[in-house]
Amino acid sequence: MRRGVPRGKSGYQRLRELEPGPWFKSVSPEQYLLSYGRLLERLDPSAIRDRLLAYGGAPVMLCWEAAHDCHAGNKWCHRHLAAQWLEDRLGIEVQEVGFPNLDRFAYLRNIGVPLPSFRTSALALPKKQRIR
Repeated sequence: MRRGVPRGKSGYQRLRELEPGPWFKSVSPEQYLLSYGRLLERLDPSAIRDRLLAYGGAPVMLCWEAAHDCHAGNKWCHRHLAAQWLEDRLGIEVQEVGFPNLDRFAYLRNIGVPLPSFRTSALALPKKQRIR
């Protein structure tokens, strides 16, 4: 998995606050959800939305995972966590370009991991699923 903007391309800007930590390839999905949830807890969703909109036009969050792979339940992506966080915390809709009915969390559902919810400031997982 690669991190950063596409090589040899211009016009991309990074919003490093939404990037997962160095652990992103080395932990279980459950631990990933908790670690990324902690990262999001420290952020102000309104400020993140405003920063995305300040880039101009229609901002797009990129990832290396293909939407069709995520929809099929073969992969999952941190940008879908960020999108869910923005939706849950701000009451907005974050659409997947070219995939308006994307099942963001098909992979997590397939492996039996509770789906993330960010309706409160902390990642909401059933108590038995929380990892300390």
